[in-house]
Amino acid sequence: MDLLRAAMPFQPDADLDLIPGGGEGGRPVGLVLVDISNGFCTVGAGNLAPVTPNKQIEKMVEEAARLAKVFCQRNWPVFAFLDTHYPDKPEPPFPPHCIIGSGEENFVPALKWLEKDPNVTIRRKDCIDGYLAAFEKDGSNVFSNWVAKFQIKTVLVLGICTDFCVLDFASSALAARNIGRVAPLKDVVIYSEGCATYNLPVEVARSKQGTLAHPQDLMHHIGLYMAKGRGAKVVDRIIL
Repeated sequence: MDLLRAAMPFQPDADLDLIPGGGEGGRPVGLVLVDISNGFCTVGAGNLAPVTPNKQIEKMVEEAARLAKVFCQRNWPVFAFLDTHYPDKPEPPFPPHCIIGSGEENFVPALKWLEKDPNVTIRRKDCIDGYLAAFEKDGSNVFSNWVAKFQIKTVLVLGICTDFCVLDFASSALAARNIGRVAPLKDVVIYSEGCATYNLPVEVARSKQGTLAHPQDLMHHIGLYMAKGRGAKVVDRIIL
């Protein structure tokens, strides 16, 4: 990790200061939660869930629950993606996961309360990229409409996996911002302590044909690095 950070360094952006009554710097802020579901976070819950307790994932869930509670108490908008798949529609190269009716597709216990909170917009998605999955058949986009409805200029993003769904959503949201598709969005801010990815050591990957190793800390860093390179802000601390 030291060699990686030396070869691919980046400085975190200034702490995100969320001021009660008006958001960061008086600008409306929206919270976006990406796939904080049993299928990715609850030990033993499915093919893509952690096999044993994982500190990085546990920290992510803890921070997501903490910030979601604050946002809802302040009546600030929250948007949550939940990866959800039909059994007859595979998503290669991944094994079956978050199948409808399995329970994997639902919020982790710490966030279950979000399902009934009127402040929360939930979008079930069937692909890695939440922005793409938010398109309706008529060409409208649920996420873009949410941004416009609440006149959101900054979105704070937390979730899993840092280098997959979080990165892809942030990249697409920023690309859409650049061509005026998500007005008045200005900033996509990723909270490093509120994101996590999975761990697949090289020795385990070698025992499974066609499987790539996925060292957790390294790929988490690369996900944040790539997001910053796409124009996202990356912060290590949220001031409430």
